[in-house]
Amino acid sequence: MIRRESVTLGARIYVGNLPFSAGEDEVRDLFATYGDVQSVALPIDRDTGRKRGFGFVEMEDNEARRAIEGLDGTDFGGRMLRVNEARPREPRR
Repeated sequence: MIRRESVTLGARIYVGNLPFSAGEDEVRDLFATYGDVQSVALPIDRDTGRKRGFGFVEMEDNEARRAIEGLDGTDFGGRMLRVNEARPREPRR
């Protein structure tokens, strides 16, 4: 029996506890050490216009798995990152 990892092809990675000062280029550079970064998204709060302290990175399956293992719990800009597979967005009411 083959055990499949939970990260799938074209994996979307959740990156939590980002410094509010972190930009897309900095996050891309951090993840690029593990492979090709397809996209980076850092959501902005509609009311304040500030970054929300988390983001999403898309990478290929194996590279995403290595990035999650290598970056979860590491220091980035004075904050300990929380890096794991992004869960599907729940429908809004």
